[in-house]
Amino acid sequence: MNFSGIIVGAAVFLIIGICHPIVIKMEFYWGKKSWWVLALAGVLFSLWSLFVGSLIWSTILGAAAFSCFWGIHELLSQEMRVLRGWFPENPARHDYYERRRKELGEIGRHPSHDRLKEKLKG
Repeated sequence: MNFSGIIVGAAVFLIIGICHPIVIKMEFYWGKKSWWVLALAGVLFSLWSLFVGSLIWSTILGAAAFSCFWGIHELLSQEMRVLRGWFPENPARHDYYERRRKELGEIGRHPSHDRLKEKLKG
């Protein structure tokens, strides 16, 4: 029996599950300007995957690398989710979020956001 696919699949599932809250916390504390941390991690995981001897570990490290690269996109998207009110904003960065909302205008808002506010009030 060959368990390589199961091992890699489970590892990728865990990597994605770990990266999701990391991206949320990075945006909350440091904002989208912290994208370079994910880029650096992605490059390091990529390089590591080239030099590791095991095919399974190389595959897992490659998946971690590209999860970090995808995390850059998610970090930028997470800011929009915060601006739309889908995720909490960092109170220490409230001025930044307000400035971004003014810059983006209606793009930074979602139509359902107003309806949700009305439902919560009444």
